[in-house]
Amino acid sequence: MKKQTILFKYGGNAMTNTLLKKQVLKNILSLKKKGFNVIISHGGGPFIKNILEQVGVESEFIDGQRVTTPEAFKYIEMALKGQVNSDLVNTINTLGGKAVGLSGNDGQTVTAEKRLHKRVVDGKEEIVDLGQVGNIAKVDRTLIDVLFDNDYIPVIACIASDENGVGYNINGDSFAGTIAGAINVEQFIVLTDVDGLLMNKDNPDSIIRSLNFYKIKKLKSDGIIQGGMIPKIEACENAIIAGAKSAKIINGKKPDQILSIDEDKFGTLIRK
Repeated sequence: MKKQTILFKYGGNAMTNTLLKKQVLKNILSLKKKGFNVIISHGGGPFIKNILEQVGVESEFIDGQRVTTPEAFKYIEMALKGQVNSDLVNTINTLGGKAVGLSGNDGQTVTAEKRLHKRVVDGKEEIVDLGQVGNIAKVDRTLIDVLFDNDYIPVIACIASDENGVGYNINGDSFAGTIAGAINVEQFIVLTDVDGLLMNKDNPDSIIRSLNFYKIKKLKSDGIIQGGMIPKIEACENAIIAGAKSAKIINGKKPDQILSIDEDKFGTLIRK
């Protein structure tokens, strides 16, 4: 019988707090021991911010997206692969798991393409060059399946190169959602810093337990889905459209929710 697969998008405070990180990874390992294939996709915004500040590389943001120069990309790659990915793999292995650290480049798992960002200025649409910021053009699941077949946990950093070898920084939510769809996961779980999507962002009791695509469209137009929740919801939508069976946003600061991801009382479930 084929194992069910869960992909976790990992980030936020659950990544920067050492004790919390260990508990999150311990609970993910518990699901692995129950017979699931588990894969972790991660970004590392706080770590990128720190390394760029340390080396004196200034960051410019356009519509919330970091413009990535060749110099900045070099340090972003250091932070994501050399620091975040290495630390996650080491922690999982210390907890008794078998993790393998990857980026999209390994095994040509992800082929990137340059992201052409569009925005409207004075009523006219224009293309803005964000530098080495990309989207996923193609996913090859071969290496991921080899790792699953040999009982490993793939841990993937959200960077990849195009067909000419140019490296790109890819939004962590978009990266995770695209891979989740491409490998047809049963569950795509986004770990964030809140309990899910809130009808009123100032009222934690206003959580929306389930959403379909029609309701997402309306909540976007009403301004309920806003800020950092937009790419997370869109990643869930895209994952489901591409082949994921379900998607859910839960609070990574409450790691016990990981053990109860099938329960309706936690998080926001997205359905088509």
